[in-house]
Amino acid sequence: MPQAFRNQLAAYFDELKKTLVTSKGDWVIKGFVDIYKNIYTISMDTKVISKVIELMVFPIISRFAVENNYKMVLSEHQNHYPDITFIS
Repeated sequence: MPQAFRNQLAAYFDELKKTLVTSKGDWVIKGFVDIYKNIYTISMDTKVISKVIELMVFPIISRFAVENNYKMVLSEHQNHYPDITFIS
């Protein structure tokens, strides 16, 4: 990874962290709420956790790409990696 890209991305880490956890280190998201206002806690299933994180940080990652003049290319398939590619 080129150092310039690394430095640009690192500048967003504090914002990414604040999006996901409180100042005490607790997760911001505790669960899901359905239309009947039933609350379901998040399980420790990595697929669930990774999707929640993805949804929460995507706007910040998108802004990072725009502000740093990167084209952001998403994977065509859900189970193909990398999920996101940045092109200079």
